[in-house]
Amino acid sequence: MTKADIVEKIMTGTDMTKRDSAEMMEALFSIMKSTLEQGENLKISGFGNFEVKQKNDRRGRNPQTGETITIEARRIVTFRPSALLKKAINS
Repeated sequence: MTKADIVEKIMTGTDMTKRDSAEMMEALFSIMKSTLEQGENLKISGFGNFEVKQKNDRRGRNPQTGETITIEARRIVTFRPSALLKKAINS
């Protein structure tokens, strides 16, 4: 499913225009993105949790040359689905 598909579903499920649906979706994604950029976790009840985690430096290997390299520290986002979402997917 793409952003355009989501906009289409919002539009058909509400009285909103396609433009308004797209703006609403972009606003929601913007809020989610800025929250995660600030290092805050995001919990959407009935859907799941987005968590920002810190990964430390570690040693790795270039698979083409076999050379040892250092993979720099970075932040990652993990998603953990809620029990309701898991149940809906598996039923």
